[in-house]
Amino acid sequence: MREARPGEEVEIDFPPQFSEGQKVRALALVRNDGTYPNASVGDVLIEPGAIGYVHHVGTFLARHYIYAIEFVKERRLVGMRAKELEAVEMLR
Repeated sequence: MREARPGEEVEIDFPPQFSEGQKVRALALVRNDGTYPNASVGDVLIEPGAIGYVHHVGTFLARHYIYAIEFVKERRLVGMRAKELEAVEMLR
C-alpha cells in the first residue's frame, strides 16, 4: 500500500466503488472548472439528482478513482469522485 497523508487514504489501494455500466445519481452540483469544452468557467454542468451511467473508471494522481459518468438527459460526460455519487442500481 502507498503511504497516505494523515487523514487521507489512497483510494486505488482498494477496488473502485462503482463499475462500468452502473447506474448512479449525482450527489453534488458540478460546475465547469475550465476543463469542460464549450462551456464557460463556473457554468453548471450537472445538478444534484441527475442520473447517469459509469462510462469509464480512471485514476488521478495515482491516488483517487475518477468516474467518467455519462449523463444521458444532460448529454454530458463528466468526471466525478465516488463521494459525489451514489448507486441507483447495484450490478449483479
